[in-house]
Amino acid sequence: MRYSRHLLLEGFGKEGQEKLQNSKVLLIGAGGLGSPNALYLAAAGVGTIGIADADVVSLSNLQRQVIHFTEDVNKPKVESAAEKMRRINPDVNVITHDCFITEDNALKVIADYDFIIDCTDSFASKYLVNDACVLAGKPFCAGGVVKYGAQVMTHVPGSACYRCIFPEPPAENAVETCSTVGVLGSVVGIMGSIQATEAIKYLVGIGELLTDKLLMVDALGMNFQTLHFGKNGECPICGEHPTINELKEYSFQPCRVRKG
Repeated sequence: MRYSRHLLLEGFGKEGQEKLQNSKVLLIGAGGLGSPNALYLAAAGVGTIGIADADVVSLSNLQRQVIHFTEDVNKPKVESAAEKMRRINPDVNVITHDCFITEDNALKVIADYDFIIDCTDSFASKYLVNDACVLAGKPFCAGGVVKYGAQVMTHVPGSACYRCIFPEPPAENAVETCSTVGVLGSVVGIMGSIQATEAIKYLVGIGELLTDKLLMVDALGMNFQTLHFGKNGECPICGEHPTINELKEYSFQPCRVRKG
């Protein structure tokens, strides 16, 4: 009964639901993008969902991080998120990783998961997640939101990775972040829902993924534009002659606020 609407879907059905039940997804970040991902993947019946973050809930998060409530302020985000996910679907195994993803732990944390969703809010973290997933041969979906705009892409082994499109991060003083220029909360919800949909499609084996593509959204005009990219043969990590063979974390983290 819980999954009856999935079972009715052509191309999904019982077999698709069983695939979700046997799958493991890791969310890196329990904030704005992580919130809709966590809620929809738990509701969908993904068997194991890991969620990694070392931040705590703050009042300014609540405008867009809809998995956290007012009474959760100062609570670790992974604990707050896991509580809501288990209330939505007690059959889902939620694993909390109360840590930020770093060059020292990234490969270990992602090792046991079938699909990774990058819900981070800094370029440094996005490049680290990209590099870890490419080196480990893990599929992932990366999303970013600032002001009224957003972008999202999916990588599977053999397709364009984040560095194929953006080889190096911008200079620190050129970065706009949600903490400096703001962000419309509902746009974060749209993009997080798209990421969750990409994960479900990959796990079930339906539809067409956002591989070799970058989906860009302008919410003010409600315009959706898909840019097509081929795999970059000169990509420093997945190209023909890669120069990156180990993880290195960029130093600046413009949105990060560490506990303590």
